[in-house]
Amino acid sequence: MALSAKANEVISRIGTGNPKLGELRKIAKEIKKDHDLALELWSTEQYSARMLSILIMDKGQLTQDAIEELVEGLSANDYEEKNRLSDWLLANQLMKSKMTITLLESWEDHPAPIMRRLFWYHQARLRWTGQEPPENTDELLVSLKAKLENEEPEVQWAMNFLAGQIGIHQPEHRAFCTKLGEDTGLYKDEKVPPNCTPNYLPEFIRIEAEKFG
Repeated sequence: MALSAKANEVISRIGTGNPKLGELRKIAKEIKKDHDLALELWSTEQYSARMLSILIMDKGQLTQDAIEELVEGLSANDYEEKNRLSDWLLANQLMKSKMTITLLESWEDHPAPIMRRLFWYHQARLRWTGQEPPENTDELLVSLKAKLENEEPEVQWAMNFLAGQIGIHQPEHRAFCTKLGEDTGLYKDEKVPPNCTPNYLPEFIRIEAEKFG
């Protein structure tokens, strides 16, 4: 696909390396909403262009089919980029519209792993961002226990993070979430960089819950 002059000009500004998020947000503020340009930038498959693309999308045009097409295109990015792009899409577009939130809530068993990751990470963000936890915690815990151990790695991370957020912010479920981590052993042997919180649920929950007293 031949890019427009506008798309080429934007790409020349952001480059192809690891983007500075503040600079991307500054450029997005200048452009405002431009869904056609967003799709052009997405078509390049470049990580920095796709990060900016997400910021200028029109969420009103993010139908189920449109989102699935974006997610399918993530196969062009490496594992870490794919996960960061999907999380960026969630935070900057999908959680900001009733229509896309309704879609998100239907993706627990979607065939595409990234769509399932979006479902679970959305549920985690509802708790992590300080909102009153939704009333679906009991159902989610049943699904976590049944599915966590055998999920794809990118989905496991989001599920594990949700279990951590439930354990931190809903003390009545803390023992269950801690035991879930012990039973699966997920991330138990992961090397943790200095000053970072382990992903292993018993430690993650203990350390983060202590911050809330």
